[in-house]
Amino acid sequence: MPSPVLYESHMHTPLCKHAVGSPSEYAAYAEKRGLKGIIVTCHNPIPAGYSANVRMDMDEFDLYVDLVEKTRQEWKGRIDVRLGLECDYFPGAELWLEKLHTKADFHHILGSIHPQVEEYQERFFNGNSFEYQKIYFSHLAESAETGLFDTLSHPDLIKNISPSEWDKNRILDHVRTALDRIAKTGVSMELNTSGCQKVIPEMNPGAWILKEMHQRDIPVVIGADAHVPTRVADKYLEALTILEECGYDKIGCFLERKRTEISITQARRSLIEPT
Repeated sequence: MPSPVLYESHMHTPLCKHAVGSPSEYAAYAEKRGLKGIIVTCHNPIPAGYSANVRMDMDEFDLYVDLVEKTRQEWKGRIDVRLGLECDYFPGAELWLEKLHTKADFHHILGSIHPQVEEYQERFFNGNSFEYQKIYFSHLAESAETGLFDTLSHPDLIKNISPSEWDKNRILDHVRTALDRIAKTGVSMELNTSGCQKVIPEMNPGAWILKEMHQRDIPVVIGADAHVPTRVADKYLEALTILEECGYDKIGCFLERKRTEISITQARRSLIEPT
């Protein structure tokens, strides 16, 4: 049996109010899938009640850190449990995020733009779906340029807001401009397998964006965005195949906020199919 090498790099806890299962249950499923570990990346708290219905409360942050540490101790020697965070980016959030990122020893910080969030839409959506897509990709590039994040998660999530208005040919130049900016920062981008469950049923991002990423040598990390334990490492084998087809031969993993690379061949051999 090949040695475990992969982590679930994007997963949640019930503190975000829309996930189920304890971190220990996620660790147990990771063990079944042949993973080396999990990095818990629950949604960050944000002041002033910003999208408070889908994230931990401000006073729950210490509880979150303790929960992950207890799980780490419980699974020591079997599954490597690490602390991470998924943080919403929008212009003006920088000072809070800088402060928040110093409050614990994080291993992987995801930067996310959630265009479906009411507060984000109130600020940036004027009724024109194409303009909203352009703003989204501009903010995606801005998030990389802040230096606050290790990986940009589900980086074409906007396509699910108005799927009938998602046109590759129309948005292509704007995506390329954003990727040019991101490539200069060295920040990684995620292939998020949960996209297969969304309105446009394909991973985030789609293959044509992955090919553009590869052309710019943008590192890639895979994550299932698991909100239930059985989605840990979901569709990882399919994701590895897609990445190979787009030109990648390695994927990244973050520990202590430092990226290491794993060959796709090695990653594939280490996975255990779910039963």
